[in-house]
Amino acid sequence: MAEYTLYYWPIPFRGEFIRAVLCLAGPSCDEPDAEDVAALKHRPPADQPEPFMAPPVLMDHGADLTLAQMPAILAYLGAKHGLMPDHLRDVAKTAKVVGDVNDVLDELTLFGGRSMWTLGEWESFVEDRLPRWMRIFERFLETQGVTGEAGYLFGRDAPGLGDVMVAVLWGVMTDKLRALRPLLDKTAPNLAGFSDRMLALPDLKQLRDKNNARFGDVYCGGQIEASIRDMLARHGT
Repeated sequence: MAEYTLYYWPIPFRGEFIRAVLCLAGPSCDEPDAEDVAALKHRPPADQPEPFMAPPVLMDHGADLTLAQMPAILAYLGAKHGLMPDHLRDVAKTAKVVGDVNDVLDELTLFGGRSMWTLGEWESFVEDRLPRWMRIFERFLETQGVTGEAGYLFGRDAPGLGDVMVAVLWGVMTDKLRALRPLLDKTAPNLAGFSDRMLALPDLKQLRDKNNARFGDVYCGGQIEASIRDMLARHGT
């Protein structure tokens, strides 16, 4: 049996951060198919191993532990596999990065598809909110002395949880939603270069190639992605 089981949809969205951390850390992980994920999701809370609303869900079989919520899963894996910084202040900053990533994903998807994009809302997002998020991450890298050419967050000599979060967010997003890549290059060139450098690391490149083959061009999937792609086409982003 694999050390972990990850229940997540066959898309490179929130679950991709967990896949990348496990890839970097090295433990084995199984992923049930979409039908099994849906079956677990729709069980009554009393019949779920950990009550949850939506995946990702991670099972650590050796610890007899089931976790839901992406930030909780990542905090657990980061601590267990030595991917967290040494100092408490930097652990808190890593949690801040995870929170920022979650916020960007929520904003991009209008909070999980509570509504679909209108052209006016999309224009405001890509002309104001999204570039500001890019500048926030760009500035964070600058304060850490990290560039597109060298360095990892918090002075580590190897990538940690924070590095994975930054790179997967911006690298995968602008790979799948390619019309956003010029905006990233223009607004936050250091962030763009860092994301490229991270995702070119052998383990992460192998994961990226594997999941490109598995998922194709899909990003977040369903009506949410259809709405985003419609905006990209209409706005000419």
